[in-house]
Amino acid sequence: MPRRGRRAEPVLRAVVVAALAVDAVVHYRSAGPMGLAAPGGIGGDTLFRVQATAAVLAAVFLLITGSRIAYSLAALAALSALVPVLLYTLVDVPALGPIPSMYDPTWSAPKLVSAAAEALALVLAVAGVRVAGRRPRSGWVSTEKVGTPSRR
Repeated sequence: MPRRGRRAEPVLRAVVVAALAVDAVVHYRSAGPMGLAAPGGIGGDTLFRVQATAAVLAAVFLLITGSRIAYSLAALAALSALVPVLLYTLVDVPALGPIPSMYDPTWSAPKLVSAAAEALALVLAVAGVRVAGRRPRSGWVSTEKVGTPSRR
């Protein structure tokens, strides 16, 4: 991998982790009022807390490992937050079983911050999958010398 890619990966990882952290904070803070949407169902508060927890877990895993799978999980966490915020802002989706209708056509400051953080995390996590895929893997290096026949 080019030297520039090796130096960029920790910065890329830090930005994705920070964006997921912003997403988690906004979801945790917004969870309370969302519980009023469906007092008899799952409730928006539960969905928001699950989303925030998923973002935290993905961020911690990415911070610790920096692996392709960690970047993939970070991208998935960001996507699983970004799609609903766009969908429930642009489309009046009715309640689906125990999941409430959370249609809100307005763009509040926390919603904008969260959507921007999710989009940033998604794009950079996808880039991180490519960057992490080019890193040499420690522990998987062959002990055989190059050019010597194997003893099979």
